[in-house]
Amino acid sequence: MESAARLCDADHAWLFEREDEGLRWVASFGHATDVHEQIKAHFQTLLVPLDRGSVTGRATLEGTVVHVPDVLADPGYVWSGALKAQQIGNYRAALGVPLLRQGQVVGVIFITKTVPEPFTVKQIEVVTMFADQAVIAIENTRLLNELRESLRQQTATADVLQVISGSAFDLQPVFDTVAESSVKLCDAERAFIRRYDGEQLRVVAAFNCPPEFIEWCAQHPNRPGRQSAAARAALDRRTVHITDVRADPEYSYGAKDVEPVRTVLAVPILTGDELLGVIVIYRFEVRPFTDKQIALVETFADQAAIAIENVRLFDEVRARTEELSESLQQQTATADVLKVISRSAFDLPTVLQTLVESAARLCEAHKAVIVRPKGGALYRAEAYGFSREFIEAVWDLPIEPTPGSAAGRALLEGHVVHIADVEADPTYTFTAKSLGDYRTILAVPMLREGEAIGVLVLTRSDVRPFTEKQTETASTFADQAAIAIENVRLFDSVEARTRELAKSLGELRATQDRLVQTEKLASLGQLTAGIAHEIKNPLNFVNNFSALAIDLIGELEDTLQAAGLDDKVKAQITELADMLKGNLDKVVEHGKRADLIVKNMLLHSRQESGEHRPVDINALVAESLNLAYHGARAAKQGFNITLEQSLDPAAGKVDVFPQEITRVLLNLISNGFYAATKRKAEANSGDYEPTLTAVTKDLGDSVEIRIRDNGTGIPAEVRDKLFNPFFTTKPPGEGTGLGLSLSYDIIVKQHGGSIEVDTQLGEFTEFKIILPRSAASAAQYLEKVGEISHSRGGRRAGR
Repeated sequence: MESAARLCDADHAWLFEREDEGLRWVASFGHATDVHEQIKAHFQTLLVPLDRGSVTGRATLEGTVVHVPDVLADPGYVWSGALKAQQIGNYRAALGVPLLRQGQVVGVIFITKTVPEPFTVKQIEVVTMFADQAVIAIENTRLLNELRESLRQQTATADVLQVISGSAFDLQPVFDTVAESSVKLCDAERAFIRRYDGEQLRVVAAFNCPPEFIEWCAQHPNRPGRQSAAARAALDRRTVHITDVRADPEYSYGAKDVEPVRTVLAVPILTGDELLGVIVIYRFEVRPFTDKQIALVETFADQAAIAIENVRLFDEVRARTEELSESLQQQTATADVLKVISRSAFDLPTVLQTLVESAARLCEAHKAVIVRPKGGALYRAEAYGFSREFIEAVWDLPIEPTPGSAAGRALLEGHVVHIADVEADPTYTFTAKSLGDYRTILAVPMLREGEAIGVLVLTRSDVRPFTEKQTETASTFADQAAIAIENVRLFDSVEARTRELAKSLGELRATQDRLVQTEKLASLGQLTAGIAHEIKNPLNFVNNFSALAIDLIGELEDTLQAAGLDDKVKAQITELADMLKGNLDKVVEHGKRADLIVKNMLLHSRQESGEHRPVDINALVAESLNLAYHGARAAKQGFNITLEQSLDPAAGKVDVFPQEITRVLLNLISNGFYAATKRKAEANSGDYEPTLTAVTKDLGDSVEIRIRDNGTGIPAEVRDKLFNPFFTTKPPGEGTGLGLSLSYDIIVKQHGGSIEVDTQLGEFTEFKIILPRSAASAAQYLEKVGEISHSRGGRRAGR
């Protein structure tokens, strides 16, 4: 906005964002602090209506640029809010440019002047261009926020699922996690989870709620009805969203008198049509929840229903087990094993060791072992009762799906294998059976989606077959082992995916930043190449004929001296000739400066960059320091500065365009000389000593170069513009504003590296360059950027 206002010679710039009901003021530029605060207060709760009563409303309604040279002379400018804003902002001329995304208006840039004069066509085109760029920035931000919000929701959902899996038979951690996640992800003030006991809705969990209010809710239970959001959700078995409880004639629940409740969302927890409870979240202000937030709480309700149903099923199993007295011991032991699994969900060796020991004890086996995947094959993992000699003999042998062993046969056939006596089974050929000291063997495959992922093996030293009940018990333990293995696999997969998403997000941000700058420079290169070539020819005529005119003036003076003119006329002619020669000298001087600017512009558009080869980066830095130092001493009498070097011997060679990297280093070093010399002049030759330091550092597959001066530093408002083409803080005639822009182009676009600046006003400025060590990495980056730029260019051409 600031740039748009300045380029259009405007006094103020405003930004409005479109909402469903109208336009929301976002920011403004150019007003004094007190006026800005008045504008902010004016638009705090006020939306600009989408009608013709204001310039911004008119631009949104029509989807085109609206230009009003004098709003006070416009009969359609009648909205009271706009007239009040005009009085506060003291503007007369107004220009409204819509921000269009896919044909839809998403906001308006509003440019104003304090005098009633029209904007030029060129100025309107400039603001329209800024509007297009603003839409791109808004869209990028929207996509990034959506990605971030999606990641947050996925992480929260995964957290709830993890709590459910880790607290399979304890609902309280599930309820607490659901309540906390609902508040944090939905930007709410409070969250309650109420369980339905058949008559009342009782609070079983709360988040961010004072104890006294929880106690009040316990003393005032809710029942299905119309008196509150929770009661309605329970009665209607559907989500209830009340925008403002104080404007709802049916809302009579006393909570609104105890707490400043305004917007409420209640989602029923259902199994089929059976009501299990209600999740309630609310805000202290009138601010409706979004569709995504409502959908998220509904997902949490589904997960809570699953957890409740899991606990119910477990309770039914436990109740049935208690009824079967002959299975009491086995069921109790099974529950103990499941408790270990729940407490050590991701400590797989502990879980499996507990399983194998419990299975052996309950099934009256002398020995037991679990076979599970390790490194792409199946090996014996946890064992119970076997001798050290047997374990050392077989532990590193992979289990093959063959009939020669019980475990291999179970893997091959995919079902339980029961061998009453291995000595009497002709197909049992496992040679280490004598070391194992067993006769009867039971092998139960651990199945996942019908595929065996491991085996639970039980043995007895005597010939004594396992009973059907013991086989069922062993199968139960095998199922639990399969679940434990799968849980760990899924958890590892979720962790890996989370790390991958986080890494991808970081890479996306970096790529977007580089892509934006690269596209700007590419566009500038194409534009400036044409302009520079068009200017070059007439500029050569100006420079050449100016120099020729100076020579002709000399000849004219010589000719007039020989003429018979009196002294007064000769003096007048000499004075005019001197003035004309002085003017031509200035034309030559500024023509040369213009020629330098054109040459620098052409540097942006050239394609060839000299030879690409490995060079010693330390030698390149040292040579650049030497060239810049002696060049500065030759150009300015009395110039002096202390040079310091810290060149890492391990920096080695880097595959670059040496000529281009030298150009960058000379530019940064010369800028450092300028800043240090300027600070010395401002210090009036005190105890300040100008110093410039060059540092290199090996980073493995890349190398770092730092150029630091102790000069004047860079103001904060200038720092973000450093790499913009034609931006310079040097006085006229001392800089073209293309040096740092060209340096950025060379480092980022040509070499796939990065360049950053760190500065403190009045203290120092340090440029840090990171260069890929090999040409391959830079080439891959450039290829990626080129593909993206080409696709974007194609879309532009299509429009």
